[in-house]
Formats: sequence, C-alpha cells, structure tokens
Amino acid sequence: MTRPIALLIGIIDHAQKEWDALNDIADLKHITTGTRESVIADFKSGKYDGVVAIYRTFDSAKITGRFDADLVSQLPNSVRFVCHNGAGYDQIDIEPCTARGKHSPAPAPVSGSSEIGIFVSHTPSAVNNATANIAIMLLLMTLRQAHRAEASLRAGNWRGDLPLGHDPDNKVLGILGMGGIGTAFSVRAQPFGMNLVYHNRKPVPDAANPTGARYIADLGTFLGSCDMLSIHMPLTEKTRHFLGKKELALCKDGVVIVNTARGAVIDEAALVEALESGKVSGVGLDVYEDEPAIHKGLLAREDLVLLPHIGTWTIETQRKMEILVIENVRSAVEKGKVVTMVFEQKGKEEEIAARGKASPRL
Repeated sequence: MTRPIALLIGIIDHAQKEWDALNDIADLKHITTGTRESVIADFKSGKYDGVVAIYRTFDSAKITGRFDADLVSQLPNSVRFVCHNGAGYDQIDIEPCTARGKHSPAPAPVSGSSEIGIFVSHTPSAVNNATANIAIMLLLMTLRQAHRAEASLRAGNWRGDLPLGHDPDNKVLGILGMGGIGTAFSVRAQPFGMNLVYHNRKPVPDAANPTGARYIADLGTFLGSCDMLSIHMPLTEKTRHFLGKKELALCKDGVVIVNTARGAVIDEAALVEALESGKVSGVGLDVYEDEPAIHKGLLAREDLVLLPHIGTWTIETQRKMEILVIENVRSAVEKGKVVTMVFEQKGKEEEIAARGKASPRL
C-alpha cells in the first residue's frame, strides 16, 4: 500500500530531528523556495499527489501567500490536513477548507477527481506563556515610560524630560479575550494588585479562571470600566476592527491599551485619533494592522512602546510550537485527526471526515 506523504512548506529551525522522525510513518517532502505561482503549478502537475498532511510555517506565506479559497482549491485532492505553526491562523481561510468537497460527488480515491474536506490545526497552548510575558512587559513599560528613560540615559541626558509614570496597583485591568493567553496574562497580572475584569462571548468555567477575574458581558460597560486594556482575541472577519472609533469612544478617558494578539483587531487610524485626542493615554503594541508597515501616526510618537511582533520570539517557545505542529502531523497520519483543531471546525468533525472515507490509509 502506498505510504502517505507529509509536506513541509517553509523551514523548521528547532525541531528538525522530530520532523525527520516522521519518516517512520510517512514519506516527507519539502518546499523551501518558490512563488505562489510555482507552487500552484507543482500542485497541478501532480508533483505532490498523495500528500495527506501539510505543515506550513508562519513565514511560508512569503512563498505561497495566504491559504485562501483559491489556493485551497489548487491543493492535491489527497490533502486532508493543514497543520499551521502559530496560535493565530488568520493566514488561512477556514471556511473553504471545511467546505471543500461539500458539493462534490461521493469521495473517490486520491487518484480520482473528488475533493475532500480539510482539517486545520494551530498551536494555541505553546504560545501562552511567552505572549503573556510580552503583554505584561508592554503594560509596565507603557505605565512607566521605561523606553524613554533608557533612550535619555543612552543619549547622556540622565532622565531627560521623562514624565512621572503610573503604578498598576488598584487599577482596573480589562482582558479582552480570556483564552489560553488571556488566562496566562491574568495570572501574571494578579500579583501587581490590579483588579481584573474580562470580556468574552461567554464566561469561562471557574477552572479556566484561576484569578477569579470578573466577567462583564456588555462590551460598552466593560470598556468604560477599564483603566488598562489588554487584547488577547483571535483575528477573524468578525473581530477585524473590533475596536474601532465607536468602541474606543466607549473607553474610559486616559485608558492604556496593550495588544499582543493581531494588529487588525484594532482600527489603527482610529487608535491614532484617540491618542491625539487624549482619549487613549498610552499604547504598547507588538502587532500591527499591516505589519511590517506601521501607521505613521504611531511611529511619530515617543510615548508609545512598539515592538516588532516578538511575542513568541524565544528559543523555548519556537521549539514548543514546532513540536506541537509535528504532533499534529503525526496524529493526522496515524489517527486521522489533529490534536489542536481550530475553533471553527469543532463539532463538524464527522461531516468533514465523511468526505474523506475513501482516501488512503491514515
């Protein structure tokens, strides 16, 4: 029987040995260079027929572009799993992966023409601690303007014109998105004496809220209660510009905002306006709406803390993420399911899997 194939798009930096070990269950192929056009041409030529699972790195978007509906439609019919390296998966359009083959005839073997549904996985738990650490650092640096103090010192001007900072004690810290990262952030924030509140689609179970942060269901009430706001929600079409001009106007005057999630959750132009008006008094950002491009209104200000998307930029976390992707690939090949499936596909497993029953042994 033909062995399944696992395809790596991009480069593994810290877990090459573990990737190579997958050779005991699958043939391994690799794309490290090329363009979207050349990759699609290779898909069409049959070069990657038989690929069951794809490991895609975050940086592989430089090769393939987004995994949008067009690219998904070009994938070999054999592909059943896309295993993404990253907690955020806005580079992948989930709906066309889920729906692929939905209106096709009954599933056929890989050599046939029918398409089958694709499961998508990501790496949520692996990034929690590192991203939460960066969020805490951004919050404290913004409150104390530590970056300006260092810049003055290096310029030989001791404290320079550094304004007085603020203490976090007894202030209300709002967590927008109490998932894995938001929870890890709340645990780190609690010792600083802040009063924790959070907003989600629905309250989390007590077991997932170790700090006892208070749930506020109404977004306007939530925003109006926060002295500081930290964003930890995924980027989807529903959350794009979740904080726009209207929502920022609902915030407490002088709010401090930290974002380590995805830049486009905030309307950057509206954020710049809120900074200029004083509605927002400070910002700490690790992500941007059109990164690596940054709004000129943000770059022009010295009172903001701006980092180049380094939330998971540690040796330990990068390795954990790569290992988790490889675990997803192994589980996909051996068991026909991934370990950390994206939220949008949960509850649809039987529907998606049913369209792949005639595929090769997994």
